[in-house]
Amino acid sequence: MDSGGLELALVFLLAAVLAVPLFKRFGLGAILAYLTAGVLLGPHELALVRDPDKVLAASEIGVVMLLFVIGLELSLPRLKVMRKPIFLVGGLQVLLCGLALGGLAMLAGLGWKAALVVGLGLALSSTAVGLQLLAERKELATEHGRLAFAILLFQDLAAIPLLAAIPLLGKAKSVGLEWTEVVRAVALIAALVIGGRYLLRHLFRAIARTDLPEVFTGAALLVVLGSAWLMQMAGLSAGLGAFLAGVLLAESEYRHELEAQIRPFEGLLLGLFFMAVGMGIDVQRIMAEPLLIASGVAVLLAVKSLLLFALGLRPGRLDGRGACLLAAVLALGGEFAFVVFGEAARARLLDAATHDRLTAIVGLSMAATPLLLMLASRLLPDKLASEAREYDAIPQDRHPQVLIAGFGRFGQIIARLLRAQGIAFIAIDPDIEQVNLSRQIGTDQIYYGDPTRLALLRSAGAARIRIFVVAINGVEASLRMVRLVRKHYPEARVFARARDRRHAWQLVDLGAQALRETFCSSLEIGREVLVALGMDREQAEDRARRFREWDESLLEQQRLLQDDEDALLQATRDARRELDGLFEADAGVARDDAASGAA
Repeated sequence: MDSGGLELALVFLLAAVLAVPLFKRFGLGAILAYLTAGVLLGPHELALVRDPDKVLAASEIGVVMLLFVIGLELSLPRLKVMRKPIFLVGGLQVLLCGLALGGLAMLAGLGWKAALVVGLGLALSSTAVGLQLLAERKELATEHGRLAFAILLFQDLAAIPLLAAIPLLGKAKSVGLEWTEVVRAVALIAALVIGGRYLLRHLFRAIARTDLPEVFTGAALLVVLGSAWLMQMAGLSAGLGAFLAGVLLAESEYRHELEAQIRPFEGLLLGLFFMAVGMGIDVQRIMAEPLLIASGVAVLLAVKSLLLFALGLRPGRLDGRGACLLAAVLALGGEFAFVVFGEAARARLLDAATHDRLTAIVGLSMAATPLLLMLASRLLPDKLASEAREYDAIPQDRHPQVLIAGFGRFGQIIARLLRAQGIAFIAIDPDIEQVNLSRQIGTDQIYYGDPTRLALLRSAGAARIRIFVVAINGVEASLRMVRLVRKHYPEARVFARARDRRHAWQLVDLGAQALRETFCSSLEIGREVLVALGMDREQAEDRARRFREWDESLLEQQRLLQDDEDALLQATRDARRELDGLFEADAGVARDDAASGAA
Protein backbone atom coordinates (compact mmCIF):
# COMPACT_ATOMS: atom_id res chain seq x y z
CA MET A 1 0.00 0.00 0.00
CA ASP A 2 1.87 3.07 -1.21
CA SER A 3 -0.20 5.61 0.66
CA GLY A 4 0.38 8.75 2.63
CA GLY A 5 0.29 9.09 6.37
CA LEU A 6 -3.42 9.89 6.46
CA GLU A 7 -4.45 6.69 4.65
CA LEU A 8 -2.12 4.64 6.84
CA ALA A 9 -3.53 6.18 10.01
CA LEU A 10 -7.08 5.43 8.83
CA VAL A 11 -6.14 1.80 8.18
CA PHE A 12 -4.70 1.39 11.68
CA LEU A 13 -7.64 3.08 13.38
CA LEU A 14 -10.18 1.06 11.40
CA ALA A 15 -8.39 -2.18 12.26
CA ALA A 16 -8.34 -1.27 15.97
CA VAL A 17 -11.99 -0.19 16.04
CA LEU A 18 -13.13 -3.41 14.35
CA ALA A 19 -10.78 -5.94 15.95
CA VAL A 20 -10.70 -4.91 19.61
CA PRO A 21 -14.49 -4.96 20.31
CA LEU A 22 -14.79 -8.29 18.46
CA PHE A 23 -12.01 -9.96 20.46
CA LYS A 24 -13.21 -8.38 23.72
CA ARG A 25 -16.67 -9.81 23.08
CA PHE A 26 -15.20 -13.32 23.11
CA GLY A 27 -13.00 -12.56 26.13
CA LEU A 28 -9.73 -12.70 24.19
CA GLY A 29 -8.35 -9.27 25.15
CA ALA A 30 -7.13 -6.25 23.22
CA ILE A 31 -3.52 -7.40 22.74
CA LEU A 32 -4.49 -10.48 20.74
CA ALA A 33 -6.79 -8.29 18.64
CA TYR A 34 -3.96 -5.89 17.80
CA LEU A 35 -1.55 -8.73 16.97
CA THR A 36 -4.09 -10.41 14.69
CA ALA A 37 -4.87 -7.13 12.95
CA GLY A 38 -1.15 -6.59 12.44
CA VAL A 39 -0.70 -10.02 10.87
CA LEU A 40 -3.50 -9.29 8.41
CA LEU A 41 -2.24 -5.80 7.54
CA GLY A 42 1.42 -6.79 7.25
CA PRO A 43 3.53 -7.64 4.21
CA HIS A 44 2.93 -11.38 4.53
CA GLU A 45 -0.89 -11.22 4.14
CA LEU A 46 -2.88 -8.27 2.73
CA ALA A 47 0.33 -6.23 2.34
CA LEU A 48 -1.43 -2.97 3.21
CA VAL A 49 1.78 -2.11 5.07
CA ARG A 50 4.94 -3.30 3.31
CA ASP A 51 7.57 -1.92 5.71
CA PRO A 52 6.61 -2.84 9.30
CA ASP A 53 10.06 -1.89 10.66
CA LYS A 54 9.31 1.82 10.29
CA VAL A 55 5.96 1.40 12.02
CA LEU A 56 7.61 -0.60 14.82
CA ALA A 57 10.25 2.09 15.35
CA ALA A 58 7.63 4.84 15.58
CA SER A 59 5.24 2.87 17.78
CA GLU A 60 7.92 2.07 20.37
CA ILE A 61 7.07 5.51 21.78
CA GLY A 62 4.02 3.75 23.26
CA VAL A 63 6.30 1.47 25.31
CA VAL A 64 8.28 4.55 26.40
CA MET A 65 5.08 6.24 27.62
CA LEU A 66 3.96 3.07 29.38
CA LEU A 67 7.21 2.99 31.36
CA PHE A 68 6.84 6.71 32.22
CA VAL A 69 3.36 6.10 33.65
CA ILE A 70 4.67 3.12 35.63
CA GLY A 71 7.48 5.30 36.96
CA LEU A 72 4.85 7.77 38.21
CA GLU A 73 3.40 4.96 40.33
CA LEU A 74 6.74 4.51 42.09
CA SER A 75 9.10 6.80 43.94
CA LEU A 76 12.77 6.67 44.81
CA PRO A 77 12.10 5.27 48.33
CA ARG A 78 9.77 2.58 46.92
CA LEU A 79 12.26 1.74 44.18
CA LYS A 80 14.94 1.32 46.84
CA VAL A 81 12.69 -1.08 48.70
CA MET A 82 12.25 -3.10 45.46
CA ARG A 83 16.00 -3.56 44.88
CA LYS A 84 15.94 -7.19 46.09
CA PRO A 85 13.23 -8.44 43.70
CA ILE A 86 14.72 -6.37 40.85
CA PHE A 87 18.30 -7.57 41.12
CA LEU A 88 17.93 -10.95 42.86
CA VAL A 89 14.81 -12.41 41.25
CA GLY A 90 15.27 -10.52 37.99
CA GLY A 91 18.95 -11.45 37.78
CA LEU A 92 18.27 -15.12 38.47
CA GLN A 93 15.48 -15.18 35.87
CA VAL A 94 17.69 -13.81 33.09
CA LEU A 95 20.63 -16.02 34.08
CA LEU A 96 18.75 -19.31 34.50
CA CYS A 97 16.43 -18.86 31.50
CA GLY A 98 19.37 -17.72 29.34
CA LEU A 99 21.48 -20.74 30.27
CA ALA A 100 18.60 -23.23 29.82
CA LEU A 101 17.46 -21.85 26.48
CA GLY A 102 21.04 -21.35 25.30
CA GLY A 103 21.82 -24.99 26.14
CA LEU A 104 18.83 -26.13 24.08
CA ALA A 105 19.99 -23.92 21.20
CA MET A 106 23.40 -25.64 21.31
CA LEU A 107 21.67 -29.03 21.18
CA ALA A 108 19.82 -27.76 18.10
CA GLY A 109 23.16 -27.21 16.35
CA LEU A 110 24.14 -23.58 17.06
CA GLY A 111 27.65 -22.61 18.13
CA TRP A 112 28.18 -21.47 21.71
CA LYS A 113 28.34 -17.77 20.82
CA ALA A 114 25.12 -17.85 18.80
CA ALA A 115 23.47 -20.08 21.42
CA LEU A 116 24.40 -17.61 24.19
CA VAL A 117 22.84 -14.70 22.28
CA VAL A 118 19.74 -16.74 21.43
CA GLY A 119 19.33 -17.96 25.03
CA LEU A 120 19.64 -14.49 26.56
CA GLY A 121 17.48 -12.93 23.84
CA LEU A 122 14.69 -15.43 24.47
CA ALA A 123 15.05 -14.99 28.25
CA LEU A 124 13.77 -11.42 27.86
CA SER A 125 9.99 -11.00 28.14
CA SER A 126 7.76 -8.39 26.56
CA THR A 127 7.41 -5.35 28.83
CA ALA A 128 4.54 -3.98 26.75
CA VAL A 129 2.50 -7.20 26.62
CA GLY A 130 3.16 -8.21 30.23
CA LEU A 131 2.31 -4.86 31.78
CA GLN A 132 -0.68 -4.32 29.51
CA LEU A 133 -2.11 -7.71 30.48
CA LEU A 134 -1.61 -6.96 34.17
CA ALA A 135 -3.22 -3.54 33.74
CA GLU A 136 -6.24 -4.99 31.87
CA ARG A 137 -6.74 -7.50 34.69
CA LYS A 138 -6.11 -4.84 37.39
CA GLU A 139 -3.25 -6.92 38.81
CA LEU A 140 -0.35 -4.46 38.68
CA ALA A 141 -0.67 -3.82 42.42
CA THR A 142 -0.85 -7.52 43.38
CA GLU A 143 2.18 -9.39 44.69
CA HIS A 144 2.78 -11.26 41.43
CA GLY A 145 2.18 -8.03 39.48
CA ARG A 146 4.85 -6.17 41.44
CA LEU A 147 7.31 -9.05 41.09
CA ALA A 148 6.63 -9.23 37.33
CA PHE A 149 7.37 -5.53 37.04
CA ALA A 150 10.63 -5.93 39.00
CA ILE A 151 11.75 -8.72 36.67
CA LEU A 152 10.84 -6.73 33.56
CA LEU A 153 12.76 -3.75 34.86
CA PHE A 154 15.90 -5.84 35.32
CA GLN A 155 15.45 -7.30 31.82
CA ASP A 156 15.42 -3.77 30.37
CA LEU A 157 18.69 -3.12 32.17
CA ALA A 158 20.19 -6.46 31.07
CA ALA A 159 19.34 -5.90 27.41
CA ILE A 160 21.86 -3.05 27.18
CA PRO A 161 25.08 -5.01 27.90
CA LEU A 162 23.73 -7.86 25.76
CA LEU A 163 23.41 -5.55 22.74
CA ALA A 164 26.86 -4.11 23.45
CA ALA A 165 28.42 -7.60 23.61
CA ILE A 166 27.02 -8.89 20.29
CA PRO A 167 29.71 -7.25 18.10
CA LEU A 168 32.38 -8.78 20.36
CA LEU A 169 30.90 -12.25 19.93
CA GLY A 170 30.36 -11.91 16.19
CA LYS A 171 32.70 -11.56 13.26
CA ALA A 172 32.20 -7.80 12.94
CA LYS A 173 35.17 -5.45 13.24
CA SER A 174 33.63 -3.39 16.05
CA VAL A 175 35.35 -3.91 19.38
CA GLY A 176 32.70 -2.54 21.72
CA LEU A 177 32.47 0.64 23.73
CA GLU A 178 35.15 3.31 24.06
CA TRP A 179 35.81 4.91 27.46
CA THR A 180 34.53 8.23 26.11
CA GLU A 181 31.15 6.62 25.40
CA VAL A 182 31.00 5.32 28.97
CA VAL A 183 31.74 8.80 30.34
CA ARG A 184 29.08 10.31 28.09
CA ALA A 185 26.51 7.73 29.25
CA VAL A 186 27.24 8.44 32.94
CA ALA A 187 27.09 12.20 32.34
CA LEU A 188 23.73 12.02 30.55
CA ILE A 189 22.22 9.80 33.26
CA ALA A 190 23.43 12.25 35.93
CA ALA A 191 21.96 15.16 33.95
CA LEU A 192 18.58 13.42 33.75
CA VAL A 193 18.49 12.56 37.46
CA ILE A 194 19.68 15.96 38.70
CA GLY A 195 17.61 17.92 36.20
CA GLY A 196 14.53 15.84 36.87
CA ARG A 197 14.86 16.19 40.61
CA TYR A 198 15.45 19.95 40.79
CA LEU A 199 14.13 21.49 37.58
CA LEU A 200 10.99 19.63 36.48
CA ARG A 201 8.78 20.86 39.32
CA HIS A 202 9.69 24.48 38.56
CA LEU A 203 9.00 23.86 34.87
CA PHE A 204 5.53 22.46 35.49
CA ARG A 205 4.77 25.14 38.07
CA ALA A 206 5.46 27.86 35.51
CA ILE A 207 3.44 26.07 32.84
CA ALA A 208 0.50 25.44 35.17
CA ARG A 209 0.26 29.19 35.83
CA THR A 210 -0.52 29.75 32.14
CA ASP A 211 -3.76 27.80 32.67
CA LEU A 212 -3.52 26.42 29.11
CA PRO A 213 -4.17 22.64 29.04
CA GLU A 214 -2.54 22.19 25.63
CA VAL A 215 0.72 23.70 26.89
CA PHE A 216 0.73 21.36 29.88
CA THR A 217 0.13 18.40 27.52
CA GLY A 218 3.00 19.54 25.33
CA ALA A 219 5.28 19.85 28.37
CA ALA A 220 4.37 16.34 29.52
CA LEU A 221 5.19 14.89 26.10
CA LEU A 222 8.42 16.90 26.00
CA VAL A 223 9.56 15.44 29.32
CA VAL A 224 8.75 11.85 28.31
CA LEU A 225 10.30 11.99 24.85
CA GLY A 226 13.20 14.19 25.96
CA SER A 227 14.23 11.82 28.74
CA ALA A 228 13.93 8.86 26.35
CA TRP A 229 16.10 10.68 23.80
CA LEU A 230 18.77 11.42 26.44
CA MET A 231 19.04 7.73 27.28
CA GLN A 232 19.27 6.85 23.61
CA MET A 233 22.12 9.35 23.27
CA ALA A 234 23.81 7.50 26.12
CA GLY A 235 23.39 4.20 24.26
CA LEU A 236 20.82 2.98 26.80
CA SER A 237 17.14 2.06 26.63
CA ALA A 238 14.74 4.88 25.75
CA GLY A 239 12.16 3.28 28.02
CA LEU A 240 14.60 3.36 30.91
CA GLY A 241 14.95 7.13 30.53
CA ALA A 242 11.19 7.66 30.56
CA PHE A 243 10.87 5.38 33.58
CA LEU A 244 13.48 7.41 35.50
CA ALA A 245 11.66 10.65 34.65
CA GLY A 246 8.42 9.15 35.97
CA VAL A 247 10.09 8.05 39.21
CA LEU A 248 11.53 11.54 39.74
CA LEU A 249 8.04 13.06 39.36
CA ALA A 250 6.23 10.38 41.39
CA GLU A 251 6.16 12.48 44.59
CA SER A 252 5.31 15.79 42.92
CA GLU A 253 1.92 17.50 43.00
CA TYR A 254 1.68 17.06 39.19
CA ARG A 255 1.78 13.27 39.23
CA HIS A 256 -1.92 12.59 38.59
CA GLU A 257 -2.29 15.37 36.01
CA LEU A 258 0.75 14.08 34.10
CA GLU A 259 -0.63 10.55 34.08
CA ALA A 260 -3.98 11.79 32.82
CA GLN A 261 -2.26 13.73 30.00
CA ILE A 262 -0.07 10.82 28.86
CA ARG A 263 -2.57 7.95 29.11
CA PRO A 264 -4.46 8.59 25.82
CA PHE A 265 -1.24 8.74 23.78
CA GLU A 266 0.14 5.67 25.54
CA GLY A 267 -2.95 3.57 24.78
CA LEU A 268 -3.06 4.43 21.07
CA LEU A 269 0.68 3.99 20.48
CA LEU A 270 0.77 0.69 22.39
CA GLY A 271 -1.98 -0.60 20.15
CA LEU A 272 0.07 0.47 17.13
CA PHE A 273 3.12 -1.25 18.64
CA PHE A 274 1.29 -4.56 18.97
CA MET A 275 0.07 -4.24 15.39
CA ALA A 276 3.64 -3.65 14.23
CA VAL A 277 4.77 -6.79 16.10
CA GLY A 278 2.02 -8.75 14.35
CA MET A 279 3.19 -7.42 10.97
CA GLY A 280 6.62 -8.86 11.64
CA ILE A 281 5.29 -12.42 12.02
CA ASP A 282 6.14 -14.28 8.80
CA VAL A 283 3.10 -16.45 8.17
CA GLN A 284 4.76 -18.09 5.16
CA ARG A 285 7.68 -19.24 7.30
CA ILE A 286 5.24 -20.67 9.85
CA MET A 287 3.27 -22.49 7.16
CA ALA A 288 6.49 -23.87 5.64
CA GLU A 289 7.78 -25.24 8.98
CA PRO A 290 4.72 -25.53 11.23
CA LEU A 291 6.05 -28.33 13.48
CA LEU A 292 9.42 -26.68 13.99
CA ILE A 293 7.93 -23.28 14.82
CA ALA A 294 5.23 -24.76 17.08
CA SER A 295 7.84 -26.85 18.91
CA GLY A 296 9.98 -23.75 19.40
CA VAL A 297 7.06 -21.81 20.88
CA ALA A 298 6.13 -24.73 23.16
CA VAL A 299 9.72 -25.17 24.40
CA LEU A 300 10.13 -21.42 25.02
CA LEU A 301 6.91 -21.19 27.02
CA ALA A 302 7.53 -24.43 28.93
CA VAL A 303 11.13 -23.67 29.98
CA LYS A 304 10.43 -20.10 31.05
CA SER A 305 7.18 -21.08 32.81
CA LEU A 306 8.88 -23.76 34.93
CA LEU A 307 11.76 -21.50 35.93
CA LEU A 308 9.51 -18.50 36.61
CA PHE A 309 7.18 -20.65 38.71
CA ALA A 310 10.13 -21.87 40.80
CA LEU A 311 11.52 -18.34 41.18
CA GLY A 312 8.07 -17.02 42.10
CA LEU A 313 7.85 -19.51 44.96
CA ARG A 314 11.46 -19.02 46.11
CA PRO A 315 12.90 -16.38 46.38
CA GLY A 316 9.83 -14.45 45.16
CA ARG A 317 7.71 -15.65 48.14
CA LEU A 318 4.50 -15.93 46.12
CA ASP A 319 1.80 -18.50 46.78
CA GLY A 320 1.00 -21.19 44.22
CA ARG A 321 -1.54 -19.13 42.32
CA GLY A 322 0.66 -16.04 42.21
CA ALA A 323 3.62 -18.06 40.92
CA CYS A 324 1.43 -19.60 38.20
CA LEU A 325 0.19 -16.19 37.07
CA LEU A 326 3.72 -14.79 37.13
CA ALA A 327 4.85 -17.62 34.86
CA ALA A 328 1.89 -17.13 32.52
CA VAL A 329 2.57 -13.39 32.16
CA LEU A 330 6.34 -13.55 31.60
CA ALA A 331 6.88 -16.85 29.74
CA LEU A 332 6.60 -15.12 26.34
CA GLY A 333 9.41 -13.61 24.30
CA GLY A 334 9.95 -9.86 24.21
CA GLU A 335 10.26 -6.95 21.84
CA PHE A 336 13.97 -6.63 22.72
CA ALA A 337 14.45 -10.08 21.16
CA PHE A 338 13.71 -8.61 17.71
CA VAL A 339 16.48 -6.07 18.23
CA VAL A 340 18.91 -8.65 19.67
CA PHE A 341 18.36 -11.13 16.83
CA GLY A 342 18.63 -8.35 14.24
CA GLU A 343 22.00 -7.28 15.67
CA ALA A 344 23.12 -10.91 15.83
CA ALA A 345 22.24 -11.38 12.14
CA ARG A 346 24.23 -8.26 11.21
CA ALA A 347 27.19 -9.59 13.22
CA ARG A 348 26.85 -12.88 11.27
CA LEU A 349 26.07 -14.90 14.39
CA LEU A 350 22.73 -16.02 12.90
CA ASP A 351 21.81 -16.87 9.33
CA ALA A 352 18.67 -15.46 7.71
CA ALA A 353 16.58 -18.63 8.13
CA THR A 354 17.38 -18.94 11.85
CA HIS A 355 16.63 -15.25 12.35
CA ASP A 356 13.20 -15.62 10.69
CA ARG A 357 12.38 -18.72 12.76
CA LEU A 358 13.30 -17.02 16.02
CA THR A 359 11.29 -13.92 15.12
CA ALA A 360 8.24 -16.07 14.35
CA ILE A 361 8.64 -17.97 17.64
CA VAL A 362 8.79 -14.76 19.67
CA GLY A 363 5.82 -13.23 17.83
CA LEU A 364 3.67 -16.35 18.28
CA SER A 365 4.58 -16.55 21.98
CA MET A 366 3.25 -13.00 22.35
CA ALA A 367 0.03 -13.98 20.61
CA ALA A 368 -0.36 -17.11 22.75
CA THR A 369 0.23 -15.42 26.12
CA PRO A 370 -3.24 -13.77 26.55
CA LEU A 371 -4.86 -17.15 25.89
CA LEU A 372 -2.51 -18.96 28.29
CA LEU A 373 -3.09 -16.39 31.02
CA MET A 374 -6.85 -16.69 30.59
CA LEU A 375 -6.58 -20.49 30.76
CA ALA A 376 -4.35 -20.36 33.84
CA SER A 377 -6.81 -18.09 35.66
CA ARG A 378 -9.71 -20.44 34.99
CA LEU A 379 -7.93 -23.70 35.81
CA LEU A 380 -6.36 -22.67 39.12
CA PRO A 381 -7.96 -24.29 42.18
CA ASP A 382 -10.53 -22.22 44.06
CA LYS A 383 -8.57 -22.57 47.28
CA LEU A 384 -5.55 -20.85 45.81
CA ALA A 385 -7.78 -18.17 44.27
CA SER A 386 -9.34 -17.39 47.66
CA GLU A 387 -5.87 -17.11 49.17
CA ALA A 388 -4.83 -14.62 46.48
CA ARG A 389 -7.84 -12.41 47.17
CA GLU A 390 -6.71 -11.77 50.76
CA TYR A 391 -4.38 -9.06 49.46
CA ASP A 392 -7.45 -6.90 48.67
CA ALA A 393 -7.55 -5.71 52.32
CA ILE A 394 -5.72 -2.46 51.52
CA PRO A 395 -4.59 -0.34 54.51
CA GLN A 396 -6.41 2.99 54.66
CA ASP A 397 -3.23 4.99 55.05
CA ARG A 398 -1.83 3.49 51.85
CA HIS A 399 -4.95 3.98 49.75
CA PRO A 400 -7.20 6.82 51.03
CA GLN A 401 -10.95 6.28 50.80
CA VAL A 402 -11.86 9.99 50.78
CA LEU A 403 -11.22 12.30 47.82
CA ILE A 404 -11.68 16.06 48.21
CA ALA A 405 -12.11 17.91 44.90
CA GLY A 406 -11.33 21.57 45.43
CA PHE A 407 -9.09 22.76 48.27
CA GLY A 408 -10.31 26.27 48.93
CA ARG A 409 -11.76 27.50 52.21
CA PHE A 410 -14.55 24.90 52.10
CA GLY A 411 -12.41 21.84 51.29
CA GLN A 412 -9.63 22.81 53.71
CA ILE A 413 -11.92 22.74 56.75
CA ILE A 414 -13.12 19.25 55.83
CA ALA A 415 -9.51 18.14 55.30
CA ARG A 416 -8.42 19.50 58.69
CA LEU A 417 -11.24 17.67 60.43
CA LEU A 418 -10.32 14.41 58.70
CA ARG A 419 -6.64 14.91 59.52
CA ALA A 420 -7.47 15.49 63.18
CA GLN A 421 -9.16 12.08 63.22
CA GLY A 422 -6.20 10.41 61.51
CA ILE A 423 -8.29 9.69 58.39
CA ALA A 424 -6.25 9.62 55.18
CA PHE A 425 -7.52 11.56 52.18
CA ILE A 426 -6.38 12.80 48.77
CA ALA A 427 -7.16 16.31 47.53
CA ILE A 428 -7.12 17.65 43.97
CA ASP A 429 -7.32 21.31 43.02
CA PRO A 430 -6.97 23.05 39.61
CA ASP A 431 -5.45 26.20 41.17
CA ILE A 432 -1.67 25.82 41.11
CA GLU A 433 -1.13 28.68 43.59
CA GLN A 434 -3.44 27.00 46.09
CA VAL A 435 -1.63 23.70 45.65
CA ASN A 436 1.79 25.30 46.15
CA LEU A 437 0.64 27.17 49.27
CA SER A 438 -0.96 24.07 50.79
CA ARG A 439 2.17 22.01 50.20
CA GLN A 440 4.34 24.71 51.77
CA ILE A 441 2.34 24.49 55.01
CA GLY A 442 2.59 20.70 55.11
CA THR A 443 -0.42 19.30 53.23
CA ASP A 444 1.31 16.63 51.13
CA GLN A 445 -1.91 14.91 50.10
CA ILE A 446 -2.91 17.65 47.65
CA TYR A 447 -2.23 17.38 43.89
CA TYR A 448 -2.59 19.76 41.02
CA GLY A 449 -5.12 18.76 38.34
CA ASP A 450 -8.64 18.99 37.00
CA PRO A 451 -10.87 16.68 39.12
CA THR A 452 -13.66 16.81 36.53
CA ARG A 453 -11.62 14.57 34.16
CA LEU A 454 -12.23 10.83 34.38
CA ALA A 455 -8.65 9.94 33.46
CA LEU A 456 -7.35 12.00 36.38
CA LEU A 457 -9.80 10.41 38.83
CA ARG A 458 -8.74 6.95 37.69
CA SER A 459 -5.06 7.73 38.13
CA ALA A 460 -5.82 9.05 41.64
CA GLY A 461 -7.34 5.67 42.60
CA ALA A 462 -11.02 6.65 42.37
CA ALA A 463 -12.05 3.00 42.13
CA ARG A 464 -11.05 2.64 45.81
CA ILE A 465 -12.66 5.88 47.00
CA ARG A 466 -15.72 5.45 49.23
CA ILE A 467 -16.58 9.12 49.71
CA PHE A 468 -16.17 11.99 47.24
CA VAL A 469 -16.33 15.51 48.65
CA VAL A 470 -17.02 17.91 45.77
CA ALA A 471 -15.90 21.29 47.11
CA ILE A 472 -15.29 22.91 43.71
CA ASN A 473 -16.16 26.60 43.54
CA GLY A 474 -17.74 26.67 40.04
CA VAL A 475 -21.33 25.47 39.66
CA GLU A 476 -20.87 23.87 36.23
CA ALA A 477 -17.61 22.18 37.20
CA SER A 478 -19.26 20.86 40.37
CA LEU A 479 -22.20 19.38 38.44
CA ARG A 480 -19.86 17.93 35.82
CA MET A 481 -17.84 16.09 38.43
CA VAL A 482 -20.89 14.77 40.27
CA ARG A 483 -22.27 13.39 36.99
CA LEU A 484 -18.92 11.75 36.32
CA VAL A 485 -18.73 10.13 39.75
CA ARG A 486 -22.33 8.92 39.76
CA LYS A 487 -21.85 7.36 36.31
CA HIS A 488 -18.52 5.60 36.85
CA TYR A 489 -18.50 5.04 40.64
CA PRO A 490 -22.16 4.53 41.58
CA GLU A 491 -21.37 2.76 44.86
CA ALA A 492 -19.49 5.75 46.31
CA ARG A 493 -21.21 8.45 48.38
CA VAL A 494 -20.98 12.04 47.16
CA PHE A 495 -21.12 15.13 49.39
CA ALA A 496 -21.20 18.28 47.28
CA ARG A 497 -20.85 21.97 48.08
CA ALA A 498 -23.86 23.94 46.81
CA ARG A 499 -23.65 27.65 46.07
CA ASP A 500 -27.40 28.32 46.29
CA ARG A 501 -30.77 26.58 46.39
CA ARG A 502 -30.98 25.95 42.63
CA HIS A 503 -27.50 24.45 42.63
CA ALA A 504 -28.54 22.25 45.57
CA TRP A 505 -31.61 21.02 43.66
CA GLN A 506 -29.45 19.98 40.71
CA LEU A 507 -26.96 18.17 42.94
CA VAL A 508 -29.70 16.23 44.70
CA ASP A 509 -31.21 15.28 41.34
CA LEU A 510 -27.83 13.77 40.41
CA GLY A 511 -27.74 11.66 43.58
CA ALA A 512 -25.40 13.77 45.70
CA GLN A 513 -25.95 15.03 49.23
CA ALA A 514 -25.93 18.81 48.85
CA LEU A 515 -24.45 21.05 51.55
CA ARG A 516 -25.13 24.76 51.04
CA GLU A 517 -21.84 26.55 51.59
CA THR A 518 -23.13 29.47 53.73
CA PHE A 519 -26.27 27.94 55.23
CA CYS A 520 -24.77 26.37 58.36
CA SER A 521 -22.49 29.30 59.19
CA SER A 522 -25.34 31.78 58.66
CA LEU A 523 -27.57 29.69 60.90
CA GLU A 524 -24.96 29.73 63.65
CA ILE A 525 -24.60 33.51 63.44
CA GLY A 526 -28.40 33.88 63.53
CA ARG A 527 -28.51 31.77 66.69
CA GLU A 528 -25.86 33.98 68.34
CA VAL A 529 -27.83 37.10 67.35
CA LEU A 530 -30.90 35.71 69.15
CA VAL A 531 -28.81 35.07 72.26
CA ALA A 532 -27.35 38.57 72.09
CA LEU A 533 -30.90 39.98 71.95
CA GLY A 534 -31.68 38.31 75.29
CA MET A 535 -33.08 34.89 74.27
CA ASP A 536 -32.09 31.91 76.38
CA ARG A 537 -29.31 29.90 74.60
CA GLU A 538 -31.17 26.62 74.82
CA GLN A 539 -34.28 28.21 73.30
CA ALA A 540 -32.18 29.86 70.57
CA GLU A 541 -30.59 26.53 69.69
CA ASP A 542 -34.02 24.87 69.54
CA ARG A 543 -35.36 27.55 67.21
CA ALA A 544 -32.29 27.34 64.96
CA ARG A 545 -32.76 23.56 64.77
CA ARG A 546 -36.47 23.87 63.92
CA PHE A 547 -35.77 26.53 61.29
CA ARG A 548 -33.18 24.25 59.71
CA GLU A 549 -35.64 21.34 59.54
CA TRP A 550 -38.32 23.59 58.04
CA ASP A 551 -35.94 25.06 55.46
CA GLU A 552 -34.63 21.61 54.40
CA SER A 553 -38.21 20.40 53.98
CA LEU A 554 -38.96 23.50 51.89
CA LEU A 555 -35.84 22.86 49.81
CA GLU A 556 -37.13 19.40 48.88
CA GLN A 557 -40.60 20.75 48.01
CA GLN A 558 -39.11 23.42 45.77
CA ARG A 559 -36.82 20.87 44.09
CA LEU A 560 -39.84 18.90 42.92
CA LEU A 561 -41.30 22.07 41.38
CA GLN A 562 -38.11 23.52 39.85
CA ASP A 563 -39.24 22.88 36.27
CA ASP A 564 -42.57 24.70 36.79
CA GLU A 565 -41.70 28.36 37.30
CA ASP A 566 -45.23 29.47 38.24
CA ALA A 567 -45.69 26.69 40.79
CA LEU A 568 -42.26 27.39 42.20
CA LEU A 569 -43.04 31.10 42.68
CA GLN A 570 -46.34 30.29 44.36
CA ALA A 571 -44.67 27.78 46.68
CA THR A 572 -42.07 30.39 47.59
CA ARG A 573 -44.79 32.96 48.40
CA ASP A 574 -46.62 30.39 50.53
CA ALA A 575 -43.37 29.59 52.31
CA ARG A 576 -42.87 33.26 53.21
CA ARG A 577 -46.31 33.38 54.82
CA GLU A 578 -45.60 30.10 56.60
CA LEU A 579 -42.30 31.48 57.86
CA ASP A 580 -44.04 34.50 59.40
CA GLY A 581 -46.07 32.17 61.58
CA LEU A 582 -43.40 29.51 62.17
CA PHE A 583 -42.76 30.54 65.80
CA GLU A 584 -46.05 32.36 66.42
CA ALA A 585 -47.28 29.71 68.85
CA ASP A 586 -44.06 29.98 70.82
CA ALA A 587 -44.46 33.75 70.96
CA GLY A 588 -48.07 33.39 72.26
CA VAL A 589 -46.94 31.00 74.99
CA ALA A 590 -44.15 33.41 75.94
CA ARG A 591 -46.67 36.29 76.23
CA ASP A 592 -49.02 34.20 78.41
CA ASP A 593 -46.12 33.21 80.66
CA ALA A 594 -45.10 36.84 80.98
CA ALA A 595 -48.67 37.93 81.86
CA SER A 596 -49.12 35.23 84.50
CA GLY A 597 -45.78 36.18 86.01
CA ALA A 598 -46.83 39.83 86.25
CA ALA A 599 -50.10 38.88 87.92
